[in-house]
Amino acid sequence: MTMRLFNLLSLVFIYGCLPYVAQAEEKPQNVILYTPYTKIAVPPGESINYTIDVINNFDEVKNANLSVSGLPRGWTSEMKAGGFTVNQLAVLPGEKKNFSLTVNVPLKVNKGTYRFQVIAADLATIPLTVVVSEQGTFKTEFTTTQPNMEGNSKATFTFNASLKNSTADQQLYSLTADAPRGWNIAFKVNYKQATSAQVEANKAENITIDITPPANVKAGSYKIPVRASTGSTSDNLDLEVVITGSYEMSLTTPTGRISSKITAGSTKRLDMVVKNTGSAELKDIQLSSTKPVDWEVTFEPSKIETLKSGETAEVTAIVKASKNLCRVITSPKWKPKCPK
Repeated sequence: MTMRLFNLLSLVFIYGCLPYVAQAEEKPQNVILYTPYTKIAVPPGESINYTIDVINNFDEVKNANLSVSGLPRGWTSEMKAGGFTVNQLAVLPGEKKNFSLTVNVPLKVNKGTYRFQVIAADLATIPLTVVVSEQGTFKTEFTTTQPNMEGNSKATFTFNASLKNSTADQQLYSLTADAPRGWNIAFKVNYKQATSAQVEANKAENITIDITPPANVKAGSYKIPVRASTGSTSDNLDLEVVITGSYEMSLTTPTGRISSKITAGSTKRLDMVVKNTGSAELKDIQLSSTKPVDWEVTFEPSKIETLKSGETAEVTAIVKASKNLCRVITSPKWKPKCPK
């Protein structure tokens, strides 16, 4: 009987203490680290900027000693507040302070999920997760938003390109172009003509490409491949120039002489040559004249249907002079004798 009573009292004592023990384990979190973005996805080479609050629920000032733990190899981080690099924040009772955390994801990283922690020593911890969305690349990207331009043969075509160095090292790129004979290609870096461009790791440089076709270029579409290369990495950019052609022609005589004599009232045939000196085909060429009063000028033929670039067409001008030259002042130094 005595033994049973002892056991019963022991059980009452043990079970009576359990609520007290449970209450003792539920410690209030008096300092909290908080950021809304605890899991994000980024590509390789990205810099992640967190804003983290340190919330002090104590009734006294707390000094939070800050650090980052478990950061993957090759990743770097920096904590700043008030424009300074910080490792400790003092927070008043019932208040909060925040700091910025920058985490740099390297280019040389595998696709996957990475975890680390921000710690306020002996006070609080916040776990963070970064998902690297694609396999790390170590390549060059030579791109433009406008790879095609159109204009006449006298135009200069200016392309704006971006040269991105997606490697972990600084690169010196050689800039070259494979243009048709007679074409002029000029690269500009920082508004200065250059044949190479130096680009920092994971940075981009703006490259201007001026393309000038030769004067005698024919209308058509022309591909201009350009290349940025180093000993270890390179990329090509395919540009296209569409020449619409220039429209020009000349009118002369077979001998080059542009003056002649004619008797009043008579008719004279003058041989002329029309030449297409432009780069585009000419169509429906009409021949007309500005003539003195009472003169007549006609052409055979009066119309040229088509004339390709560089070709010529023979035309005859039929000129009939006025019978009364006194009506025409041909020169201030010479006037015909006219009846009064």
